[in-house]
Amino acid sequence: MEESEAATQKETVCTNEGDEASSQMSEAGAVSKAEGRWSRVKLFNKVMQTSLEKFIEQASFNTFARAFRPLYKNNPLGMESIHKQFIEELRRSIQEDIHRLIEEGRLESKLNELDKLEIAAKNNPDPAWRPSGIPEQDFSSFLKPYYKKQEAYMRLELKKIQAENAALAQKVQAGRESIAQTEHRISATVDEWKASVTEFERLTSDLCSSDDSGVFDV
Repeated sequence: MEESEAATQKETVCTNEGDEASSQMSEAGAVSKAEGRWSRVKLFNKVMQTSLEKFIEQASFNTFARAFRPLYKNNPLGMESIHKQFIEELRRSIQEDIHRLIEEGRLESKLNELDKLEIAAKNNPDPAWRPSGIPEQDFSSFLKPYYKKQEAYMRLELKKIQAENAALAQKVQAGRESIAQTEHRISATVDEWKASVTEFERLTSDLCSSDDSGVFDV
């Protein structure tokens, strides 16, 4: 009988604690609304914390005692200590999983980016896009800016390529002019060398003729 009364009192305490936690969360929500909209990171943390508290409430001591009633009857205080350790370990494990989820998914930076996009959208005087009800028109209105951006990008790339080609053409032309000048110098040098050989041959011929005429005269 005493054990039944103790369990009933425990249920009442857990119920009151749950009601107090719920009322505190409601008050926190009202305060947050009064202070203005939270950032998405704070809102995510608040939702995770609220979900964690509600999940922990499902593992109340009353539920724990019903699941292990024989152990509870034998040692209520020991069962309460085990339940306390279980709740602490459960809370720590869930919080670690949430923290790991935030880090691996880079949720904080992505949620902050969403906040920035929302602020930028609010500062934008242009009306937000709304579907017109005509799929073809909506599809076209969505793709047209994209293709215009692609066209502008391709035009820019084309100008860069044309400028690079023009620079290469100038370098090729300069190389051709250099080759032509080199060929001209080589041709002039060959002509000079041929002229020198011809002059040398003429002088040699004249000398030979002079020698022959001198011998004849003697």
